[in-house]
Amino acid sequence: MPHSTPTPASTSLDPPAPTATSTSSTSEPAPGTANASSTYLCIECTYPVTSLYTPYSNADDRALGRGVRLTQCPRCKGFADKYVEHDFVVLFIDLVLMKPQVYRHLLFNRLGREDDRFDPSILRLGILLLLFDVYLTWARIEKEAPLNAQVRSNYNLLTRQPIVLQYLFFLLLCTTESFLSHLFIRLLTRLLFSFSRPNAVSTALLVSSCTKLFPILMVIWDYDVPAAAKSVGWAVVVNNVEALRILLGVGYFWAAGLALVGAVVRAGVGGGVLWWVGVGGSGGLEGWVGRWVKEGVEGMGRMVGGWLGKG
Repeated sequence: MPHSTPTPASTSLDPPAPTATSTSSTSEPAPGTANASSTYLCIECTYPVTSLYTPYSNADDRALGRGVRLTQCPRCKGFADKYVEHDFVVLFIDLVLMKPQVYRHLLFNRLGREDDRFDPSILRLGILLLLFDVYLTWARIEKEAPLNAQVRSNYNLLTRQPIVLQYLFFLLLCTTESFLSHLFIRLLTRLLFSFSRPNAVSTALLVSSCTKLFPILMVIWDYDVPAAAKSVGWAVVVNNVEALRILLGVGYFWAAGLALVGAVVRAGVGGGVLWWVGVGGSGGLEGWVGRWVKEGVEGMGRMVGGWLGKG
């Protein structure tokens, strides 16, 4: 990793790219103000530092705290990044608790790239989250179908298809939801804040969506799948707000607006498709937006048909 000034020791972590500043007021210092000789950020005060730790022996085991000396932040006098010594379990717990320090560690000191390319671990995480989305959506529809006669009839038609086609249907549905949700948020960050690193936005959204992994507990305990899916969905939105706030350096108002736009897009696409095939539920944001999307599309179809008939 090249530095503009050589340092006695360097880390193996990827360097973060600078973030764009926003015109909105916020108590979060803008990471983009780092000078050219800076590579990392202090996760406590966001002050730029040139390294996160210094190895002083051949026994370089950061996970156990052996062979390394953590860098002290010149401003706050604390460790610049304590998470270089912590394992994934601690990171996951702090992500769920929405600690801003762990988001700074991941988005700037661990996963950030100057060329805005995805880190391979983020690609693997995205695939894992997508598979969990498929499972949750499929299980939720299967649980809700017996509650409505019409939905049950349409779902029975779907279940008569080969299992591979059923899985491909839900896989395509969840992929489209995620793609469009990320696309809208990436476009808004570019238009509103001139943020030029769209892949960093997707990285923040994926990292903050780790709460989707909680349904793995269904392997141990049996609980209400539709209620769990809705709870996990809203928990992900709340975590998205914190991640976008940290990444963009904006206030909660703008971050919450971006996260809600993504949630509405996801609910509109998923609910609209499920209502179109006749297996959509009646409750929650997805059900309401799904009905609205379906009725809107049908209304436009009737309007276009009327125009063509008059012509």
